[in-house]
Amino acid sequence: MPPLPKFAIFLDGGFVIKKFQQTLKRFPTADDIEAVCGRIKEHADLQDRSLLRIYFYHAPPCKEVVTNPLNQSVVNLAATPIHAQHESLLDALELRADFALRLGETVVSDWRLGTKAMRSLLKQPRAIQAPDLVPNISQKGVDLRIGLDIARLALRSMVELIVVVTGDSDLIPTFKFARREGLRVYLLTLGHGAKRDLKAHADRVLTLPSLPLT
Repeated sequence: MPPLPKFAIFLDGGFVIKKFQQTLKRFPTADDIEAVCGRIKEHADLQDRSLLRIYFYHAPPCKEVVTNPLNQSVVNLAATPIHAQHESLLDALELRADFALRLGETVVSDWRLGTKAMRSLLKQPRAIQAPDLVPNISQKGVDLRIGLDIARLALRSMVELIVVVTGDSDLIPTFKFARREGLRVYLLTLGHGAKRDLKAHADRVLTLPSLPLT
């Protein structure tokens, strides 16, 4: 009996975490992430296929010590609950069967208004205060790592199909390359309003039952 054709799952970690937080009103666990992948594997469009691996792309939590420019208060980002949540999730996922972590870099570039402060200022203008500011933290190299892994799998014919869980239109060139190399690209947005072009450059847009899936 010939082996089943293989597929791989690519998870845009920042996107997946954000969607879970919006739905569950809490930070997701490794069980939550694994439950989503389980539903993907069970999807009708993926029957008679064998999973190669699940790739989870994120960046390690920032550990820098930063200083608020308004009141000069010092914040150790490594001691914050956000750092602990992200570190715990990455540690747990790394030990899960069939998971591979691909980590970019986390960069702090100055400070910005927090979301709550922005809403408050729009409702009632006032002077900006120190608690209104939050560190401006961004991820670097995550999209690049997704693109490189998809290109490697395509060029080496390691899989016939990939499922990409994202809403990031920056991955459109990666989708185009993968399809030109013969890969079938399935997009899963978890109900997110992705741009038309991102959907247009996928072979199929999959849907799942509403979160949570545990």
